[in-house]
Amino acid sequence: MISLYRSASGRERVRRWCLDQLDAWPVPHERATVTAQGALTHVVAAGSGATTVVCVPGTNFCAAACLPLATALVSAGHRVILLDVPGQPGLSTGERGLAGGRLAWYGAWLDETLDELAAGPVTVLGHSFGAAIALSAASWSVDQLVLLSPGGLTRLRLTPGVLAASAAWFFRPAPRHSDRLLRTMHAPGHHPRPELVEWMTLVARHTRSGGAPGLATLPARPVPRRVVTGAHDTFLPPRRLGPAVRSALDTDLEVLPDAGHLLLDEQPAYAASLVDEPV
Repeated sequence: MISLYRSASGRERVRRWCLDQLDAWPVPHERATVTAQGALTHVVAAGSGATTVVCVPGTNFCAAACLPLATALVSAGHRVILLDVPGQPGLSTGERGLAGGRLAWYGAWLDETLDELAAGPVTVLGHSFGAAIALSAASWSVDQLVLLSPGGLTRLRLTPGVLAASAAWFFRPAPRHSDRLLRTMHAPGHHPRPELVEWMTLVARHTRSGGAPGLATLPARPVPRRVVTGAHDTFLPPRRLGPAVRSALDTDLEVLPDAGHLLLDEQPAYAASLVDEPV
């Protein structure tokens, strides 16, 4: 099976970045690995409280890249479990093709991971590809879904500007190109964190980036869902995502005015507050 990483040294560079970020995180936490669907899965747990929030990052992201959100959730009084998605850059298995391109595999992976962690009932908070995974899960442990800019419901919009920024980032890895790409994911006036610029540069240099997640097949069991996106989401603009959310999930899309596709990083306190608001 083909590795996500271009080289062993590249994999080590990505691994070391993640460990350094977690080591520097001032929030007390524990780290562990579980095996789900045959894939080694890295888990970070922090905080305590009546509600357990399982966070599933989007494409090219990992637990160590989502620490502002995790900090906000812990500060709000929640127990937080951060997952590194197999086949994505991070500390989980780096083999590509595990899912055979099927979101159903990732849904089963999340179900099995929750079983291995004996974590339930939980709120699953997923972003982009991570939200598509959450939509595909059928575990009875899941009590609520909070979906930020969810993939899996409609095709991504790829404008000429996004394509140009993505090509420069992928073919000429450098901090300035990572910054340019991340700015397309932010609302006007917002600037990407230096840590994210560094992370995306590592991803471009050392990994084979994945594509869009495809469409999710929803399980039969109904789960309360909260769906939110940024008004400036360039990949999933509200005028495209809203009708898909209404059609597939029978609920309305909530739009945050001052946010883009990276809502979880631009507005982490707001994203954390969604867990406590009734669906």
